[in-house]
Amino acid sequence: MRVGVTLPQFRHDAEAAIAVARRAEAVGIDGVFVFDHLWPLGQRMRPALHSLTLLGALAAETETVSMGPLVARVGLMPDAVLVHTLVSLHRMLGGRLIAALGTGDSLNREENEAYGVPFRPAAERLASLKTCCGQLRAAGVTTWVGGRSTAIRAAAEEADGWNSWGTDVTTFEAEAATVAAGRALTWAGQVLIGRTRAEADAKLRAHGARPGLVSGTVDDLVGHLRGLADTGASWAICAPLDVGTDPQAIELLADAAGQLTAAGQGPPPARGGPARLRGSGGA
Repeated sequence: MRVGVTLPQFRHDAEAAIAVARRAEAVGIDGVFVFDHLWPLGQRMRPALHSLTLLGALAAETETVSMGPLVARVGLMPDAVLVHTLVSLHRMLGGRLIAALGTGDSLNREENEAYGVPFRPAAERLASLKTCCGQLRAAGVTTWVGGRSTAIRAAAEEADGWNSWGTDVTTFEAEAATVAAGRALTWAGQVLIGRTRAEADAKLRAHGARPGLVSGTVDDLVGHLRGLADTGASWAICAPLDVGTDPQAIELLADAAGQLTAAGQGPPPARGGPARLRGSGGA
């Protein structure tokens, strides 16, 4: 199973995100991903680097690591502009780009309206999602759809894969069973990891618990990742709460990924393709 990480982008400049991406590539993390928000959810006074522009910078600053938005929201720009921008990134990155798309939800309404961008009805956003996925796939771009609703999981039929956010292994497995055959099954969620139990507990006190958070030691994270791999997940994308503040956050994630590789841990044969171990080809 491949392992990815989200980057620190809720700040005024891109230096931290670029540094983390370079470090992730150096230690063998398979992918780096960026959020598509106008500000951190519920924190409208904080900055957010533009996701697609940041990916352009990362294309020039890295060589091998996969990357993409997690997820690019339809409706923030015209569908044609979104597709054209991602196709342009594909020309720069080739097979390294994974264009994960989503519709957004009610939590994103405030972001749209603050900038005068209409928050269209769910059915319209879903239709745009399917259209964009179809056009991107026709251009040779690997696409995922992100989200947990029944409609989103059905929309994965128009994409190469499906991404779930913040679920436990049991829930992920149950929801993945309803995704169209032949699609990659991928997970993403927040993590908070310490080298020791005491360090992990201290981090949790400092950052606070939240729904779906995977917290604990490296061994705890390895257990979660192994559970996902056993369900057929081909990617696990971790969003460390301390990725922008603890220089060791990437090393801890790399340690966990390394344990999976050392154990030969990968998913069973995936629907539509062979099992993939960390670092192997394909999405």
